[in-house]
Amino acid sequence: MKATKASDIKREWHLIDVDGKTLGRISTEIAGFLMGKSKPYFVRNLDCGDFVVVINSKKVKVTGNKENKKVYKRHSGYPGGFKTETLGELRIRKSDDIIRRAVSGMLPQNKLKDQMLNRLKVFEGNEHSYNDKFIKKGRTK
Repeated sequence: MKATKASDIKREWHLIDVDGKTLGRISTEIAGFLMGKSKPYFVRNLDCGDFVVVINSKKVKVTGNKENKKVYKRHSGYPGGFKTETLGELRIRKSDDIIRRAVSGMLPQNKLKDQMLNRLKVFEGNEHSYNDKFIKKGRTK
C-alpha cells in the first residue's frame, strides 16, 4: 500500500438538511465528512475531508431541556468581557453558530482543524449559494 499524498486527495460536496435532526447525531456525521474518515486513503496527518453544506440550521433539534440549560461561553479578552448565552438565545441571534460549535468540538484539536472548518458552509434557511456544486453529472436530454 502506497502512502497518501496531497495530490491524491479528491474533495466531494455533501448537502445535509438538518431540519428535525438531533444536533449531536448530525454533528458527528458532518465531522466525519470534514475529516474524510470514510475515504480509503484517509491518513491523520493530511486533510482528506470533503466540503459540507448544511441547510436549515435554525430547525435543528435538541433533546431534553438543552434549549434552556445548555450554555455557550465566550470572553472578549477585556476585563468584564465574559459572556454567556443559552442555546435558545444563540438560536435567535446566530443559529448557524450552533452547528459550527458542535462540529468544531468533534474535530481533532490540531493544525488541520481550521482548514476543515473552512470547508463547512452553514445556512439558516433552505437557500444556499452552492447549487452548482450539486448538479448531477452525466447525460441530459
